[in-house]
Amino acid sequence: MKAYVIERAGGPEALQLRDIPSVPPGPDEVRIRVRAFGLNRAELYRRAGKMGPIEGQVVPGIEAVGEVLQDPSGVFRPGQRVATAMGGLQFTRNGSYAEEVTVLRGNVVDLQATTLSWEELAALPESYLTVWGALGRLIDHDPGQTLLVRGATSGVGQAGVAYAKARGLKVVATTRSAQNASRLKAIGADAVVVDTGEIAGKLRDAAPQGIDVALEVVGAATVRDSLKALKPFGTAVVIGLLGGAPVLENLQLMSDLPQATRLAFFGSGMLGTPALPLDDAPLSWIAERVAHVAMPSLRVQTFDFDDVRRAHSLMESDGALGKLVVRV
Repeated sequence: MKAYVIERAGGPEALQLRDIPSVPPGPDEVRIRVRAFGLNRAELYRRAGKMGPIEGQVVPGIEAVGEVLQDPSGVFRPGQRVATAMGGLQFTRNGSYAEEVTVLRGNVVDLQATTLSWEELAALPESYLTVWGALGRLIDHDPGQTLLVRGATSGVGQAGVAYAKARGLKVVATTRSAQNASRLKAIGADAVVVDTGEIAGKLRDAAPQGIDVALEVVGAATVRDSLKALKPFGTAVVIGLLGGAPVLENLQLMSDLPQATRLAFFGSGMLGTPALPLDDAPLSWIAERVAHVAMPSLRVQTFDFDDVRRAHSLMESDGALGKLVVRV
């Protein structure tokens, strides 16, 4: 099968299209014919050598959609439409930049019921599963809350806006550029705040009673300020590190953490683990809502499989305000 491999850290030119052997599935694995996959900054960092050493051939990619080729257990049948994300992809096993991928069964989600195209489906798994993992227990059954998405123009930030709006929340989104406000409102933001680094005071205009939940995509650089905007018993969940190193210097619990508020971190590596099985993940529900235009499409550009280097260059330049996908 054809796959992109990385043999040394570098720029987009480090992505080499090669013929490599297919990997037969073990008893707890599923082999999938990849039809499309989304691009993520984790793959950019892996390529650049910022997420561990490059040893041997590394196949990047942490998500894909396609059809089941083989499942030794019979849980998934050949030809079934599915999505997959995480589960060691691009780290402990070959990733999804390939014609086929063999993944852990626990990281496979059934999408047989959806009519959405492969390209649109490819924009969903990693972003929406991460948002669901971080927020599902906090917002899925409690509409009417107010959510702050700090760093909302990122791919996962936009998914957070769209998902929360579909769940019935009021959504306040932040961006560093006022030019992005129209995009954020189009995907569901009720209010947009231009982020200067200290916006807790401004947020009181959009949410006078305070914020119930903050989805923190920027990370350590802004999390103290996001905490200040929470109402008592509110929660801030950090899922991103756009603002730099994940270090809070001299955190003062009594002054930096407002009373009765909670600070949590969610990493998408939990997806598909016993602590967070994907049996109840709402990916099919999201796909159908996108198909019927009840939720916005986050896909902004689709590339052919032989054009992955150019896609990486665009992602690295921050030139795309939405999800980039590759058709295989």
